[in-house]
Amino acid sequence: MTDAPSGQKEQHDMQPRMKIADVIPEAYEKVIALEQYAATHVDPTLYELVKLRASMINGCGFCIDMHSHDALEAGEQPQRLFELMAWREVGCFTDQERAALALVDQVTRLGEEGVTDEVWAAACDQFSEEEVAHLLVAIATINVWNRLAIPTRMQPPKR
Repeated sequence: MTDAPSGQKEQHDMQPRMKIADVIPEAYEKVIALEQYAATHVDPTLYELVKLRASMINGCGFCIDMHSHDALEAGEQPQRLFELMAWREVGCFTDQERAALALVDQVTRLGEEGVTDEVWAAACDQFSEEEVAHLLVAIATINVWNRLAIPTRMQPPKR
């Protein structure tokens, strides 16, 4: 491989490193169970936005590919998916979706201050306490998937 031009990353060998499901199937099944629980307790459209937004923040190509396709198959509009990276700047998301996306952003990036009172209050204004809890489980689950997919270099299928 030749040296990459200044300012550009050298392209890495993107071959998968391992399949977690093959190495520790019991743990993989537990994450699947958590995913199935979350999927049945959050509105399906919102659920796909949550998974896609967290995956975008984390830079998980496998999950971005999967959840953008899942969202489109579920009837989501392509424009909303294109604009998800800039959700604060566009008007196509509802107040409820915006509150959930703000929560996704802060839970996924969990800095020193965690989730601000403002973001928490906005979520609590739009959702019941139980719905906020389910959103947190959904956000945590996609972050687990991202943290398994990125280091093992899971690759999206060739379409």
